[in-house]
Amino acid sequence: MKNIATLTINPALDINTTVEKVIPERKLRCGEAEREPGGGGVNVSRAIKRLGGETAAVYPSGRETGELFQALLDQEEIRNQPIPIGGMTRESFSVIEESTGHQFRFSTPGPVLEEKDWTRCLEELARIFPKPDFVVASGGIPPGVPRDFYARAADKVNDLGAKMILDTHGKPLCQASEKGIYLIKANMSEVQELLGEEIRDESHLEESVNKLIRKGTSEILVVSLGAAGALLCSREERYRFRAPIVPIRSRVGAGDSMVAGIVTGLAQEYSLQRALMFGIAAGSAAVMTPGTELCRGEDASNLFDQIIKDDQSE
Repeated sequence: MKNIATLTINPALDINTTVEKVIPERKLRCGEAEREPGGGGVNVSRAIKRLGGETAAVYPSGRETGELFQALLDQEEIRNQPIPIGGMTRESFSVIEESTGHQFRFSTPGPVLEEKDWTRCLEELARIFPKPDFVVASGGIPPGVPRDFYARAADKVNDLGAKMILDTHGKPLCQASEKGIYLIKANMSEVQELLGEEIRDESHLEESVNKLIRKGTSEILVVSLGAAGALLCSREERYRFRAPIVPIRSRVGAGDSMVAGIVTGLAQEYSLQRALMFGIAAGSAAVMTPGTELCRGEDASNLFDQIIKDDQSE
């Protein structure tokens, strides 16, 4: 299996709890809180571990929350390389209202990173041993980090001779796309950001994705379509698969799990078609889990077999 690293520039200590009913201006008695290490690339690393793979996770880490964050990753036996910073690793807070099943999610912006902090995160990629074949860069940009951070990361990954997989949004996505990323995972909104116009219908979507590929936005573009599955497009290939029907408990973590499935498949030298299938299976498996929980390996494996079987029967 080829080597995978993940880069998370804005990690978060996720705190998850429950309450019977959310009522304004009242002290709410919550259930026991669970804490998990989170943030785009870190979640991808955690999901890859559940899918049977291994990664090296690079991220900035600050003070007490950063220490707990690292300890939680160590408990999951995920190799991680924290970069010490002065500020505290941010926290996010998620509450499930038991009376309705609704989830309320609160996220802080994160500590301000100095130039030496985010520069060290990029430099750390070159120190990873064994050298990564794939680098997954995922998540938003915290205060103090330039909008072209992922574009700079793409240059660093290219210098390493590795392939970059990117999952972000807004200006950081658009600026990085000018570097010719190997694979971009985007949703409909992010495709519109890259395109600079609104997607009108399904045929316009496929036309637009082809246009972005011809433009050199990335070698491969994967568009997640929720319950409708996903579309993959490269210069030579185009595939679209529907997501299997599964019981929905929470959609949180589905995107990170999908990226984890795709890169795990590529690291095992699956074809693009089969890697996308595995990504859809992992994303669908995450939907079956409660709260912010990621995919479970057994669920993903069973759904993968189902998707292959359904494809062969068509």
